[in-house]
Amino acid sequence: MPEAGGRVAVSLSRRELLRRGARLGLGGGGLVALLAACGGGAATLTSAPSTTAGPAATTATAPSVARPVGASPAPPVGTSATATRAATVGSDAPPIIFVHGNGDSSALWLTTVWRFESQGWPRDRLVALDFPYPNARDDDTVPQPGRSGTDEQRAYLAARVDDVLARTGAPRAVLVGNSRGGYAIRNYLRNGGVAKVGHAILCGTPNHGVSARLPANSEFNGAGPFLTALNAGGEVASGVATMTIRSDRHDKFAQPGIAPGVGYDGPELRGATNVILDGVDHRETAYSERAFAEMHRFLTGRAPAAPAIAPEPTVQLAGRITGYESKAPTNLGVGGVAVTVFATDPATGARVAGALYRGTTAPDGRWGPVTAGPTAPCEFVVAAPGAPTRHFFRSPFPRSSPYVSMRLFEDPAEPGQGLIIFTRPRGYVATGRDQHLLDGRPVPGVKPGVPTDASFKVPFDPPERAVPAALNGEALTVRAIPDAVVYAEFQD
Repeated sequence: MPEAGGRVAVSLSRRELLRRGARLGLGGGGLVALLAACGGGAATLTSAPSTTAGPAATTATAPSVARPVGASPAPPVGTSATATRAATVGSDAPPIIFVHGNGDSSALWLTTVWRFESQGWPRDRLVALDFPYPNARDDDTVPQPGRSGTDEQRAYLAARVDDVLARTGAPRAVLVGNSRGGYAIRNYLRNGGVAKVGHAILCGTPNHGVSARLPANSEFNGAGPFLTALNAGGEVASGVATMTIRSDRHDKFAQPGIAPGVGYDGPELRGATNVILDGVDHRETAYSERAFAEMHRFLTGRAPAAPAIAPEPTVQLAGRITGYESKAPTNLGVGGVAVTVFATDPATGARVAGALYRGTTAPDGRWGPVTAGPTAPCEFVVAAPGAPTRHFFRSPFPRSSPYVSMRLFEDPAEPGQGLIIFTRPRGYVATGRDQHLLDGRPVPGVKPGVPTDASFKVPFDPPERAVPAALNGEALTVRAIPDAVVYAEFQD
């Protein structure tokens, strides 16, 4: 964190201490003594912040930058061994391709895209992709219905990079990935993509694995062939400025004790700018306002002019309806689904007028566009043949977006009851860390400790009525509707 005199506090992880001690020639006893002298885990040193306009080149190992809650993003203290210049903002800004994680979709990047737009990044240079089959295989080497392997993800990303560069005429792109999305980015860079990428930002990516107890060929096995190869011979691609963003200790996939070698610093990479954000969970390393501020600083050399999302006078929304295959979520569109959109009363959740939009999804699952105001909450009614009707209640959309997508989850309501799903797609919820309410009471099922869950199912009895919901200052009012599935979906 910034200190007097403009210096930056830098936290060295346990892994980094061991690396540096080994380079100094310390043996096993010396390494143990070094850890003990530093409290058994991490040391803190101070270094003068960079004064360059963008990320500065350093040695192959860069220390970690700790960011307490509420701290402004500080200049990075190191990047990859061969860094590129800071990105410019405007019509010639490099395109940014956002890569989602395991089981996720482009919809999670909604607010991040808005934040970049609000800082002047052109909308047509902000692209969030959708892997058709977002879930990983159990065994990366064996085809599995409804799931994808690492080679498939790499090839899909490579094709999207080529498409975006051809469309924009830009020489290189920025790649930003959350969790498993970082694997696709690193795999692409390792296999011929370096010349087409200027910056890579990996958010909560388990770069050294989730566990060594997983199946031997799981891509998440830190001792498995995929990650062993990815981390061999240098962890950062030469010529690509690389940053990792991780939690201090709240990432459920970076917890000591899960398996040997797995710890809080698992997402860090040697040679990268490794930023630590206090208190964030696994998804917030990518989708939070604080993560965005670090991305912007890393790409431009300066903090965002204002962190808030700048509203537009009117907004146009569109997206896709996707579903499941072989009991796994997909990003394949579902055609023939009726989509109706209403503006709702913030106090009651009731529809304030007729439908803003009525339509049926195309064969690729696309719906819209619909024009809405930037201050009105919305209800999206999704009716697929043979499935329960779903009602997605959402906070106001301050800006336009093509990423308002919804998935036909396997979540039927009990006969005669209504089901409300309290959900936060861009982060998790934990008692003690987050303020959460549904119908005036804490949301049932939310646990204390490390945040691990994003959605909570709560049944409701008839009749239909208003149900207020709140999360960390964001408020929604939904309707409990008998025999229907209702989502109270929070933006942040």
